[in-house]
Amino acid sequence: MNIKTRYIFFIAAALVAVFTFGCQKTARYDVFTAPQMFSVRTVGYSVENRPIELYTAGHGGQTIFIFAGIHGNEQAGIGLTYRLMERIQQRPQLLEGRTILIIPNANPDGVAKNIRGNANYIDLNRNFPAENRINSYPYGYYPLSEPESRTLYDLINQYKPTRIISLHQPLVCIDYDGPAEELANFMALYCPLPVKKLGARPGSFGAYAGETLGIPIITLELERSDDNLTGDQLWQKYGVSMIASITYPQLPY
Repeated sequence: MNIKTRYIFFIAAALVAVFTFGCQKTARYDVFTAPQMFSVRTVGYSVENRPIELYTAGHGGQTIFIFAGIHGNEQAGIGLTYRLMERIQQRPQLLEGRTILIIPNANPDGVAKNIRGNANYIDLNRNFPAENRINSYPYGYYPLSEPESRTLYDLINQYKPTRIISLHQPLVCIDYDGPAEELANFMALYCPLPVKKLGARPGSFGAYAGETLGIPIITLELERSDDNLTGDQLWQKYGVSMIASITYPQLPY
């Protein structure tokens, strides 16, 4: 290979590297350290062997499960969960009579790639054994085909939460499944999102937990533009409503 050919090869390789790595989107959310009062353990692994971490605080009989990031390109809720843990640290009375379970990132491969599905491009929020599920691509050719959805399935069947809050984007509303209408209306008092019953999507977590198991579940659909907000701004916008999801039916103040 002569000098001219080597030079052309080097330039081409450099351009490929810039296109391949420079154009990839990075995860857009603030990262925090969970407060010390929360214990953390790995409850599962993604397709690409990234850990799925569960943060737990409290030992009360009322169990509240909150998670975000099941769609990897809906990341505003991830930072919001960490802010929530900070506030619980500041207000430990929120744990009286309660156990709080939080998974900030339920789809770590999708978040890393900034895509909706997991590394197999399966929509995890259509991969549950709800009565209305559809076996297909990209919902999965059978229920719980993905390790991430199996992790959530095992967790809710183990802990049997009193209620569930799932953070999504970008439909700008408070959706609910199961017996959660009153909870949805209560949370709407403390944030700009209206209550809107979207209907359980085929094979969704909401359909399984809310309709099949009868657990009250809220799907908090944040705005797409919330991706551009800092953790403090997200908390200012939605924080009181998140606290209300814990204190319901008592006031969040």
